[in-house]
Amino acid sequence: MCCQPLRSGRWWSGFIGMGAILIIYTGEIGAADGLGGPDALAAAEPASPSTAPKSDAFWVYLGTYTRKSSQGIYLAELDLRAGTLRLKGLAAALTNPSFLAIHPNGRWMYAVGEMGDFQGKKQGAVSALAIQPDGTLQLLNQQPSGGAGPCHLAVDPTGRYVVVANYGGGSVASLPIAEDGRLREPVSVIQHTGSSVHPQRQQAPHAHSVNFDPTGKLVVAADLGLDKLLVYRLDLASGKLAPHDPAWVKVDAGAGPRHFAFHPTGRFAYVINELASTITAFAYQADRGRLEPLQTISTLPEGFTGTNTTAEVQVHPSGRFLYGSNRGHDSLAIFAIDPATGTLTPKGHVSTQGKTPRNFGIEPTGQYLVAANQDSDNVVLFRIDAQTGQLTPAGQQIQVSMPVCVKFLRAHR
Repeated sequence: MCCQPLRSGRWWSGFIGMGAILIIYTGEIGAADGLGGPDALAAAEPASPSTAPKSDAFWVYLGTYTRKSSQGIYLAELDLRAGTLRLKGLAAALTNPSFLAIHPNGRWMYAVGEMGDFQGKKQGAVSALAIQPDGTLQLLNQQPSGGAGPCHLAVDPTGRYVVVANYGGGSVASLPIAEDGRLREPVSVIQHTGSSVHPQRQQAPHAHSVNFDPTGKLVVAADLGLDKLLVYRLDLASGKLAPHDPAWVKVDAGAGPRHFAFHPTGRFAYVINELASTITAFAYQADRGRLEPLQTISTLPEGFTGTNTTAEVQVHPSGRFLYGSNRGHDSLAIFAIDPATGTLTPKGHVSTQGKTPRNFGIEPTGQYLVAANQDSDNVVLFRIDAQTGQLTPAGQQIQVSMPVCVKFLRAHR
């Protein structure tokens, strides 16, 4: 059963959204009737490997913009053995669910509602959804995101809080999760201030993503408008965010940091810079929460002179390869990662077979990558060579209006 549409009046045109991909296990759950008590917070309860459903297929959740014909979050199925991608239908009706995240217990999903007006105020929304046995989603509740144009969110590893980045409002916020999966109102909103050098895109802060570090204690927020990665501590008792020390690290002026990814070892991290079409590699000192720049490298082939902005960055589960998406060149850039230094070596590009690849994701076994092309309304499947990291089209694609986010879940049989 699909949830009801988000009640929102007006599309906000000033933000830049994004998509993303996540992998989850699901279990049966019904919609709860109310929030838990004031002190009841959700604890993560991952499924036991012995009881988790086993399948050669993953459900693929597709977040979208609903400006055209899309109605919300769509569900597809990826069969690993057959190498096929099949659209199943609408999973949940929502307005502009442009980024999704899953609770560690695998029972709940959270989605931004990327807009500038919610409940009569200049803010967006965050929706809590229960994952049903057939893969569809049931709306639990919605809360304000703490700012306009929310475009990214993450659940802390303990499963007690959601942290959200508001692009339009230039802020980050934290929301407690009740014991039934529903969201409470934000308990902290941190407003970014300042600007950078780009005359159109950097006259104000634009928080573009939030990621927990490997310890789960710190949050890295990439702000495109400030050319900074800001680091926050999350107080697990109160759910409030506070600046870490050191509080931030800068990238090159005008670079526009967008999405961020940690290496599986936790020793390195990478940010893709939207405006400069580059990726910056960092060494990460987890005990100090410190990022040290190592290298900045282009995502584009030598000699390219067209217009381009980047979008997504992800590290392969093996830790050997990194991928970044180019919008304009409409490609995925492939890099090898030096295991000792974390630095990148270019290994080529592959067309995404569509226009404006806002997001892509790698399913957990590392065999396939799924790319979402926003402006050509198609989602394309690629095989990954385990030895070289190269991508080969699998001959499978599906049509979805304005796809901008993809999440994987082991399918129930």
